Amino acid sequence: MEFWPEFLASTSGSEFVAGGSGGMAGVMAGHPLDTIRIRLQQPRLPSSSAPDSAIALIRHIVATEGPTALFKGMASPLATIAFQNAVSFQTYALLSRALVDPSKQAQAQHQQPLSYERVALAGIGAGTIQTLILSPVDLIKIRLQLQTARRSVRGTSSLGPLTLARNIFRKEGIRGLYRGWGITVLRDAPSHGVYFGSYEFIREKLHPGCRSNGQETLLTMLTAGGLAGSLSWLCCYPLDVVKSRLQAQGGVGGSGTRYKGIIDCFQISVREEGFHVLFRGLGTSLARAYLVNGAIFSAYESTLRFLSPRSPPQSETNLGLRPISP
Repeated sequence: MEFWPEFLASTSGSEFVAGGSGGMAGVMAGHPLDTIRIRLQQPRLPSSSAPDSAIALIRHIVATEGPTALFKGMASPLATIAFQNAVSFQTYALLSRALVDPSKQAQAQHQQPLSYERVALAGIGAGTIQTLILSPVDLIKIRLQLQTARRSVRGTSSLGPLTLARNIFRKEGIRGLYRGWGITVLRDAPSHGVYFGSYEFIREKLHPGCRSNGQETLLTMLTAGGLAGSLSWLCCYPLDVVKSRLQAQGGVGGSGTRYKGIIDCFQISVREEGFHVLFRGLGTSLARAYLVNGAIFSAYESTLRFLSPRSPPQSETNLGLRPISP
């Protein structure tokens, strides 16, 4: 009976719940644009009549498949994003504390916020760890987002996330569910370094001193989170295109195995469609990233403040994290 009050009162517990809240807010805010991004990233077949622009594609999907098609595959990330995002933010928080300069720990009252370099390093670690959860979830989501478009062409029936996951596991094993894990790590590790590092940098520039006192406004959180998300996508977007194509192919619910690996997918895509294919859908992704990550950080910060209204000791505040109860 005492577990939840004690868990929420702890630093780890409040960070875990806040991370989950932020993740769910991000999924609900940006899934329709995520569907557009995934559709735009797929190979263009000679017989395809799919529009090339985001606005035209939205109109086409709504007209031919109905507005609910924009939310196809949302159940999979929504069911797991709370845990995934909680793991990501919790790992980041733990690594941030672990990376505090030992020579300054004895002088906690005069400790400065964690350097941006160490914030980025903690972000890289967080991004790497969370791919263990994200990779199979992303694979299911991508195949569900493309399922409606393929169904009319191939005459296949629509599958739910659990059925699709079970079928992939039965036919391909655990390797099938983790198809594209390598490229997911290559995408997420550095992008999370940019993500957390730029967030800390931008919010400090917008609201000087907030890394120490945690008193920035909601507008600062929305702006810093949105810009950080957009920057993180900008630096890794070509890898995301390759990842989406690799995870969309093969096995149950896929489009047939066409690419042998990361390099092969890159070479075939560029040879057939030009280098610009690596940036197809970038505008949609940046708009989505701004919206989603503004929601994520705002929900994360707000949840932490709600769960832990008291100010912590100076040694915890200066880690560049939010004020939380000990």
